[in-house]
Amino acid sequence: MSTNVAGQKRSVYEQIGGEPAMSAAVELFYRKVLSDERISHFFEDVDMERQAAKQKAFLTMVCGGPSAYSGKDMRKGHAHLVKQGLNDTHFNAVAEHLAATLTELGVPKALVEQVLAIAEGARADVLSR
Repeated sequence: MSTNVAGQKRSVYEQIGGEPAMSAAVELFYRKVLSDERISHFFEDVDMERQAAKQKAFLTMVCGGPSAYSGKDMRKGHAHLVKQGLNDTHFNAVAEHLAATLTELGVPKALVEQVLAIAEGARADVLSR
Protein backbone atom coordinates (compact mmCIF):
# COMPACT_ATOMS: atom_id res chain seq x y z
CA MET A 1 0.00 0.00 0.00
CA SER A 2 1.36 3.45 -0.80
CA THR A 3 1.76 6.22 1.74
CA ASN A 4 0.59 9.82 1.77
CA VAL A 5 2.72 12.92 2.39
CA ALA A 6 2.38 12.46 6.16
CA GLY A 7 3.86 8.98 5.80
CA GLN A 8 0.57 7.26 6.64
CA LYS A 9 -0.71 4.32 4.63
CA ARG A 10 -3.19 5.53 2.03
CA SER A 11 -6.61 3.95 2.01
CA VAL A 12 -7.95 2.18 -1.06
CA TYR A 13 -10.34 5.14 -1.33
CA GLU A 14 -7.41 7.58 -1.58
CA GLN A 15 -5.46 5.35 -3.95
CA ILE A 16 -8.42 5.01 -6.29
CA GLY A 17 -8.84 8.78 -6.48
CA GLY A 18 -11.20 9.77 -3.67
CA GLU A 19 -14.65 11.28 -4.08
CA PRO A 20 -14.50 12.10 -7.82
CA ALA A 21 -13.45 8.54 -8.59
CA MET A 22 -16.21 7.09 -6.40
CA SER A 23 -18.82 9.24 -8.17
CA ALA A 24 -17.59 8.15 -11.59
CA ALA A 25 -17.41 4.52 -10.49
CA VAL A 26 -20.96 4.42 -9.11
CA GLU A 27 -22.40 6.07 -12.23
CA LEU A 28 -20.61 3.67 -14.58
CA PHE A 29 -21.35 0.69 -12.31
CA TYR A 30 -25.11 1.27 -12.37
CA ARG A 31 -25.10 1.77 -16.14
CA LYS A 32 -23.61 -1.72 -16.39
CA VAL A 33 -25.92 -3.24 -13.77
CA LEU A 34 -29.09 -1.76 -15.25
CA SER A 35 -28.21 -3.05 -18.72
CA ASP A 36 -27.63 -6.60 -17.44
CA GLU A 37 -30.78 -8.69 -17.79
CA ARG A 38 -29.47 -11.14 -15.17
CA ILE A 39 -29.87 -8.52 -12.42
CA SER A 40 -31.62 -5.40 -13.74
CA HIS A 41 -35.04 -6.64 -12.60
CA PHE A 42 -33.97 -6.22 -8.97
CA PHE A 43 -33.85 -2.45 -9.61
CA GLU A 44 -37.18 -1.96 -11.41
CA ASP A 45 -38.94 -0.13 -8.56
CA VAL A 46 -35.83 1.49 -7.07
CA ASP A 47 -35.16 5.22 -6.82
CA MET A 48 -31.82 5.03 -8.61
CA GLU A 49 -30.61 8.46 -7.52
CA ARG A 50 -31.08 7.45 -3.90
CA GLN A 51 -29.62 3.99 -4.57
CA ALA A 52 -26.53 5.49 -6.22
CA ALA A 53 -25.99 7.82 -3.26
CA LYS A 54 -26.22 4.88 -0.83
CA GLN A 55 -23.86 2.79 -2.98
CA LYS A 56 -21.35 5.63 -3.17
CA ALA A 57 -21.43 6.10 0.61
CA PHE A 58 -21.09 2.36 1.15
CA LEU A 59 -18.17 1.97 -1.28
CA THR A 60 -16.48 5.01 0.26
CA MET A 61 -16.78 3.45 3.71
CA VAL A 62 -15.54 -0.03 2.74
CA CYS A 63 -12.61 1.49 0.83
CA GLY A 64 -11.49 3.45 3.88
CA GLY A 65 -12.80 6.88 2.91
CA PRO A 66 -14.78 9.31 5.03
CA SER A 67 -17.86 7.41 6.09
CA ALA A 68 -21.30 8.88 5.66
CA TYR A 69 -22.98 5.52 5.19
CA SER A 70 -26.12 5.26 7.27
CA GLY A 71 -27.95 2.57 5.31
CA LYS A 72 -29.36 -0.63 6.70
CA ASP A 73 -26.94 -3.41 7.37
CA MET A 74 -26.35 -5.69 4.40
CA ARG A 75 -28.60 -8.49 5.68
CA LYS A 76 -31.61 -6.21 6.33
CA GLY A 77 -31.02 -4.13 3.22
CA HIS A 78 -31.10 -7.13 0.91
CA ALA A 79 -33.61 -9.44 2.69
CA HIS A 80 -36.46 -8.44 0.35
CA LEU A 81 -34.25 -9.25 -2.65
CA VAL A 82 -33.35 -12.67 -1.24
CA LYS A 83 -37.10 -13.34 -1.05
CA GLN A 84 -37.23 -12.42 -4.77
CA GLY A 85 -34.54 -15.01 -5.52
CA LEU A 86 -31.26 -13.10 -5.08
CA ASN A 87 -28.48 -15.69 -5.07
CA ASP A 88 -24.77 -16.27 -5.75
CA THR A 89 -25.24 -15.92 -9.51
CA HIS A 90 -26.61 -12.40 -9.02
CA PHE A 91 -23.92 -11.50 -6.47
CA ASN A 92 -21.28 -12.70 -8.95
CA ALA A 93 -22.81 -10.53 -11.70
CA VAL A 94 -22.66 -7.46 -9.48
CA ALA A 95 -19.04 -8.22 -8.51
CA GLU A 96 -18.20 -8.69 -12.20
CA HIS A 97 -19.62 -5.23 -12.98
CA LEU A 98 -17.76 -3.69 -10.06
CA ALA A 99 -14.47 -5.15 -11.29
CA ALA A 100 -15.15 -4.08 -14.88
CA THR A 101 -16.06 -0.57 -13.74
CA LEU A 102 -12.92 -0.10 -11.68
CA THR A 103 -10.74 -1.57 -14.44
CA GLU A 104 -12.37 0.69 -17.04
CA LEU A 105 -11.62 3.70 -14.82
CA GLY A 106 -7.93 2.74 -14.72
CA VAL A 107 -7.78 1.41 -11.17
CA PRO A 108 -4.73 -0.83 -10.81
CA LYS A 109 -5.44 -4.56 -10.70
CA ALA A 110 -4.16 -4.94 -7.12
CA LEU A 111 -6.64 -2.30 -5.90
CA VAL A 112 -9.49 -3.85 -7.89
CA GLU A 113 -8.69 -7.13 -6.14
CA GLN A 114 -8.74 -5.40 -2.73
CA VAL A 115 -12.17 -3.89 -3.44
CA LEU A 116 -13.49 -7.25 -4.66
CA ALA A 117 -12.17 -8.95 -1.52
CA ILE A 118 -14.07 -6.39 0.56
CA ALA A 119 -17.22 -7.02 -1.49
CA GLU A 120 -16.77 -10.79 -1.13
CA GLY A 121 -16.72 -10.31 2.63
CA ALA A 122 -20.31 -9.05 2.40
CA ARG A 123 -21.62 -12.02 0.37
CA ALA A 124 -22.99 -14.01 3.34
CA ASP A 125 -24.87 -11.02 4.73
CA VAL A 126 -26.18 -9.87 1.36
CA LEU A 127 -27.52 -13.38 0.71
CA SER A 128 -28.85 -13.79 4.30
CA ARG A 129 -26.68 -16.76 5.20
